[in-house]
Amino acid sequence: MAAIGFHASHEQISPGQLLKDVQHAEEAGFDAAMCSDHIEPWSARQGHSGFAWSWLGAALATTKMRFGVVNAPGQRYHPAIVAHAAATLASMFPERFWVALGSGENMNEHITGDPWPLKETRQQRLEECVDVIRRLHAGEEVTHHGLVTVEQARIWDVPEPPPPLIAPAISVETARRSAAWADGLVTVNQPHDKLREMLSAYRDNGGRGKAILQIHLSWAPDEQDAVAIAMDQWRSNIFAPPIPWDLPTAAHFDGVSTDVGEEQLRKSVNVSASLDQHAEWLGEYAGLGFDELYLHFVGQEQAPFIDAFADKVLPQLREVRTA
Repeated sequence: MAAIGFHASHEQISPGQLLKDVQHAEEAGFDAAMCSDHIEPWSARQGHSGFAWSWLGAALATTKMRFGVVNAPGQRYHPAIVAHAAATLASMFPERFWVALGSGENMNEHITGDPWPLKETRQQRLEECVDVIRRLHAGEEVTHHGLVTVEQARIWDVPEPPPPLIAPAISVETARRSAAWADGLVTVNQPHDKLREMLSAYRDNGGRGKAILQIHLSWAPDEQDAVAIAMDQWRSNIFAPPIPWDLPTAAHFDGVSTDVGEEQLRKSVNVSASLDQHAEWLGEYAGLGFDELYLHFVGQEQAPFIDAFADKVLPQLREVRTA
């Protein structure tokens, strides 16, 4: 059975409260955690966006869990800075940290004032960044001239072992292409057939390492409360690419999501007041072949979710794990 992790959503929760939440999740029995790395939330209603790398140092130091972060090198972050930050965390907390490297979203990257490249250019830029980061983590002095420029960069505290570089993918094509460089794959809940196709595309092309799934969900003791939480906090996040890649601000996401309805929302968020239903859904995802499931309760008050799932959902999943 898959390991069950907690997704820490910086866009929705202040850094101090989110640190308490992830500590609570560990105490409740979650196995691991992952977080986003944004400077802009998806909606003004979410209203937060702490700096992930500062928070990760505190989270790793005050828990014993493994952590991952989804990051986009190449524009807002120079790849040498990402390599340096990741190396420091991996050196302090060996085998407890991974980083997923993606091609980015305009909502975070536009702050540099540089033009927002086409998707293919962003993908090529990412692959250059991955190569630079790997070489730096191997202790090389790196000079590179391409879509990114690096001059005589070196990391003096080389992590041993280096942190896994995971590929975040939403499409089958990205999963297939990432197999050439990634140490694992991470995606989000989608229809089962699509997830099977993504896993096959990654594995059949030589993709190694863990397959990780982040699952957006909404739960409350009352069904309509669960719907209301998801509508308030996550209706701006249900659009297919290129919308999430290209819109520049939370205001734009709020604008395009004004008319999102419950039926559309439920295609992206698993909404139910039934904890048994959530356990069934999670078991089905694990059965597809994912090694780790990270649960993202899309509400802002995490404690009731953590306690309810620790009491009723995690035990059901662990019964399957040990059967």
